[in-house]
Amino acid sequence: MVSVSDLSSEQVEMVKEWVAEGAQMADLQKRLKDDFGFNVTYMDTRFLSLDLALNFQVDEEESEGPNDIENPEAHEEVDLEPLVQDGETVTVTLDQVARPGAMVSGTVTFSDGMKALWLIDEMGRPSIDPDQPGYQPSEADLVSFQAELKGLLDGQI
Repeated sequence: MVSVSDLSSEQVEMVKEWVAEGAQMADLQKRLKDDFGFNVTYMDTRFLSLDLALNFQVDEEESEGPNDIENPEAHEEVDLEPLVQDGETVTVTLDQVARPGAMVSGTVTFSDGMKALWLIDEMGRPSIDPDQPGYQPSEADLVSFQAELKGLLDGQI
């Protein structure tokens, strides 16, 4: 898991340059590994991009409207309640006793039925461990997960 504190100021500037040059989330994930030796998950990359307030470029053709995660103006109208897809929602649970090495932990079930363990370690770094190796939740599921988790954790940590 990589956080902003793991990057030097030069590395942070390089990451910002990559995004300014048009790199997308997957490109950023690959370059973090190739250029800096950080083996990061998509979720790690997503959290890093949020921490650095990166503004990814979006092609007009690729924009998906109000639920487009890369379109900040669209989020003004998005309700952060669980997003429903095909009648399913993202559900997040909180463990009564945190897993070893974690401040808090729990499980998440994404809209497609895939399950994962999540935790926030003692350094405040979040991680997700899906039941199926290599599984990547959709952007909408990640937004819904973050909103649900925030609701669960308000006042907890």
